Amino acid sequence: MALRTELEANHSFGEIIGKNKKMQHLFTQIQTAAAGTVTVLIQGETGTGKELVARSIHDNSPRKIGPFVAINCAAIPAELIESELFGHERGAFTGAIAQQIGKFEQANTGTLFLDEIGDMPPALQAKLLRVLEEREFQRIGGTKTISIDIRVLTATHRDLADPAKKDAFRSDLYYRLAAFTIRIPPLRERREDIAILAHHFLKRYATAAEKTIRTISTDALQMLKQHDFPGNVRELKNAIESAVLSETTDLLQPQSLPSYLTQEGTQATTEGSADTTTILPLDEVERRAIVRALKVTGGNMSDAAQRLGIGRNTLYRKLEKYNLLP
Repeated sequence: MALRTELEANHSFGEIIGKNKKMQHLFTQIQTAAAGTVTVLIQGETGTGKELVARSIHDNSPRKIGPFVAINCAAIPAELIESELFGHERGAFTGAIAQQIGKFEQANTGTLFLDEIGDMPPALQAKLLRVLEEREFQRIGGTKTISIDIRVLTATHRDLADPAKKDAFRSDLYYRLAAFTIRIPPLRERREDIAILAHHFLKRYATAAEKTIRTISTDALQMLKQHDFPGNVRELKNAIESAVLSETTDLLQPQSLPSYLTQEGTQATTEGSADTTTILPLDEVERRAIVRALKVTGGNMSDAAQRLGIGRNTLYRKLEKYNLLP
């Protein structure tokens, strides 16, 4: 009951939850963006909820009756992303056995959300800029000019201002995209929201699993509050979902949390001791190295992968393995 009252006290905006002052400012920015028509650039680390913010802007805008179409520019190979965005005609290239409608057409009269826009290939940035300015394009291999009525929202985990100055990202496109900028604070900057979010996810997943888990124990909640959450809200959500499946009582206990959280909770008491007999499993060593790399690089996937000496796609697979991605 206390949690329900707290969430109703203006601590949520759609599916986004937070009582921290930075989150209250975020809610105001979402409302402002929803009322406008300009392109929005949403900045935030991996797992902060950039797509949720984009959806909230769409759902509270005059375009809410239109489609909301999202595409992750980092998850699609460079040679395929142009076709995904603009579509292609049959026979346009090897393997194009049928006409394909691209995301721009799918989003007509609604909103197109371009996630991880910083990973868009340079050659495609110029074409995107033209489409944003002219509101028309042609499918690959086509001759017909297609006009569109859409609003474009974009997101990135990078600081595009510096890359724009260094020509790694087109400056004219950057300024076109950043007409209105929203920054989502990482979870470590709003630790007072961890308890609210944890209980919110507990209620959701306990109901889904048909379990009568009343609340989270003090010790378990303390472990959560002490963690930096490099994977942000997404990581917390996955941790609670996993804990709910493991818990057998009506109180979420520390031992039900993922092992890296419980080991982290005892690390402070064991570090610096004379005991050198403890050997961590290789998976845990790897997980900690990835968490550390993400923390040092501020969630920059490309930089973290480079410092770890692995490819970006390999890093994505490992993030999924350790529940740092959905």
